[in-house]
Amino acid sequence: MAGGGFAGAVPGGGWPGGTAQYAPRPRFWESRGVRTGGLFTALAVCGVVILALVRRHIGTEPFLVGLALAILPVPLLVWVFLWLDRVAPSPWRNVVFAFSWGACAATLVALFANEYGAKLLASTLSASPSQTDRLGATFVAPLVEESAKGTAILLLFLFRRRDFESVLDGIVLSGLVATGFAFTENILYLGNAFGEDRALGSNFLDSTTAATFIVRVLMTPFAHPLFTSMTGIGFAIAATARPGRRWRLRWLPPLGGWLLAMGLHGTWNGSSQLSPLGFLTVYVAVMIPVFGLVVCLAFWARAGELRTIRAALPVYAAAGWLTLPEPAALGSMKIRATARRQARAAGGEAASRAVRDYTAFATHLAFLRAAATRGAPAPDFRTREAELLHHLWQRKSVAQPALLSAAHPRPTTPLWTPPVPPPRTPSWPPSWPAPPGGAYGGRPGRGRL
Repeated sequence: MAGGGFAGAVPGGGWPGGTAQYAPRPRFWESRGVRTGGLFTALAVCGVVILALVRRHIGTEPFLVGLALAILPVPLLVWVFLWLDRVAPSPWRNVVFAFSWGACAATLVALFANEYGAKLLASTLSASPSQTDRLGATFVAPLVEESAKGTAILLLFLFRRRDFESVLDGIVLSGLVATGFAFTENILYLGNAFGEDRALGSNFLDSTTAATFIVRVLMTPFAHPLFTSMTGIGFAIAATARPGRRWRLRWLPPLGGWLLAMGLHGTWNGSSQLSPLGFLTVYVAVMIPVFGLVVCLAFWARAGELRTIRAALPVYAAAGWLTLPEPAALGSMKIRATARRQARAAGGEAASRAVRDYTAFATHLAFLRAAATRGAPAPDFRTREAELLHHLWQRKSVAQPALLSAAHPRPTTPLWTPPVPPPRTPSWPPSWPAPPGGAYGGRPGRGRL
């Protein structure tokens, strides 16, 4: 297989048939580490440039005030999205990329593109400055900003499609992109407001800074994540759809989500040009209901991920890889958390980490199996399945007792004791689950986790 893995690797170092398959060392520029380092270096450069431009535009003191106020909602928003993603956590590289793209690359593109669009409107329509601002906010900014943010989701879809395992992944990743974007944008808006108040000598309680903070940070911290979640949902639907459909149909959900994101964004920006009553009407009649629907969809998708675990893993229990109670235990967040706590109490942080990794590998194995069952097997299904089962087998001596104890506690006896270290080469399980719908081949992929 490509990427230096082993097709059908047996836990403990053996291979069916005794044949190891080695891949040649990739060229330097084809190395995943080199490409990842180059990407994040470019994002860091974009971040330095955008922050320098904002500081130059509004001044040092307003920049620092804007930065201090803009960062306040960021930890809460990031925590919410990571909490939603706890069932099947996205790889950290995707999480960091999403936030960094929104905070650095998307804002840099939007800064120049919005300015160019405003000049184009003024010269083409001979509009006054106030008309240019209104038209730019309602039509140009949504197109530019949702395209810039959506590009991150497009890149993840093209190069990390296997990480889109449910609709929730689209919501989480798009939300992180938008959170980063809103953070940098809020520095500019809050810093500008502070600069105006300082020039006018306004009192803080009756200042533009306070009003901007209330509207952008307290009332609508989820505004940008709400808009961009439409794009993320569209790409997630396309990524998890069954193969065989015409490619034009597969691109309809992302296109529809992007258009919906621009529509919501334009509606929200346009409402700021209305009277206070009109603004509140749009906020209550449009934004809050749509936000509620997305929240309901996120919780429904999260519950669906747990149902997938309980439905897809019994085949591995029947084959001997898991114990019979494990699929139900792994499909309960409460039991997972209890198992980690018990493992930490009995074996320290290393045991807790083993349980956490075990549940993560089992979850991804369930999604891999579920995709194949519904007719969308990964090209490297066998390789990825073997790798995930290998990781489970390595950690089962610690994780299985903790999960079973958490699922069926016995208060009168010790919950579980640290297991005896397993032998160097664990025995091969009784059988291998048959692929759903028959065997399928295809060239093995990279098999990265």
